[in-house]
Amino acid sequence: MEFFRIHRTIPFMRHALVLNIISLVTFVLAVFFIVTRGFHLSIEFTGGTVMEVNYAQTAQLENVRGVVSKLGYTDFQVQNFGTSHDVMIRLPLQEGQTSATQSETVMAALKTADSGVELRRVEFVGPQVGQELLHNGLMALLVVVVGIMVYLGFRFEWKFAVAGVIANLHDVVIILGFFAFFQWEFSLSVLAGVLAVLGYSVNESVVIMDRIRENFRKYRKADVHEVINSAITQTISRTIITHGSTQMMVLAMLFFGGPTLHYFAMALTIGIWFGIYSSVFVAAALAMWMGVKREDLIKPVKKDGEEGEAA
Repeated sequence: MEFFRIHRTIPFMRHALVLNIISLVTFVLAVFFIVTRGFHLSIEFTGGTVMEVNYAQTAQLENVRGVVSKLGYTDFQVQNFGTSHDVMIRLPLQEGQTSATQSETVMAALKTADSGVELRRVEFVGPQVGQELLHNGLMALLVVVVGIMVYLGFRFEWKFAVAGVIANLHDVVIILGFFAFFQWEFSLSVLAGVLAVLGYSVNESVVIMDRIRENFRKYRKADVHEVINSAITQTISRTIITHGSTQMMVLAMLFFGGPTLHYFAMALTIGIWFGIYSSVFVAAALAMWMGVKREDLIKPVKKDGEEGEAA
C-alpha cells in the first residue's frame, strides 16, 4: 500500500555527515543533562505512601487531584485501580510525616469533598523497593539491546547489527536526555515507553536494511550510496503510513489520556520521530561508513562443479 511513489531517488546520504554531526552533538548534550541534572524519579522509584480509596459512584479523578494538590502535594499520582469506583493515590514522602498521618490528612480532605469515600488500603513503599524496580528496569533495557544486536547479526550482518544498535541507543539516550533536561517525571510507564521505542525503532531499521539487501541483488552495478538512497526512497511511503497512524494514536493519549498517560505518550512521541531519523541517517549511514558491501549481505552461489570439487 502506497500513498505515493517517488520515481526519482532522493540523495539522503549526501547530507549524512552533517546530520550525523548534529546527532552526535544532540547525543552528547543528552548524556550531559542525564549526568548533571539526573532524573525526576516518581515515587515508584523513590518510595512513598500508596492509598486505595473507594467511591459509591464513578470517581472523578480531576476532583481527587484537585483535593490532593490543595494539600500542598505537587508530585503525586491519581489513577483508577480495578474499577471506575476505585482510586489509587500515590504520595511522596514528606519530612515529619508518616504514612498514617499522610493518609489521615488526605482522607479528611476527600471526605470533605465527598462523604461517600472509603479508605480500603494504605501501604508504605520504601526506597529499597524503588531501587529494585530501577535495577530490574535497567536490566530489561540491557537484555533488549543485546537481543536486538543478536537478531540483527543473524538476520543481516555484523556491520548492520552494530549500526542498528547504535541507532537504537541514540533514540533511547535522547529520550532520557529530554526527561533529564525538562525534569519530567520518570515513572515505570515511561520506562515501558522507552522499551517500546526500542522495538519500534528497530522495526524501521530492519525494513530499510532488508530493502538495501534486495537492492544489492537488483542493482548489481550500483555503488553503495545509490543502493542505500534507493532503499530509503522506496520505503518512504510505508514509513509515512506506519509512523503517521501510530503518531495519531499516541497524540490522542498525549492530549486526552490524562496525567497518568501523559509522559508515557511523550516518551513515545519523541521516540517515534527520532526513530525515523535514526533509521535513515544514523543506522544506514553508519553501515555505509563501516564499509558494508554487496558481498556482506549476499553470499555467492556455488556452481555444481565447485560443490563437487569441494566434496
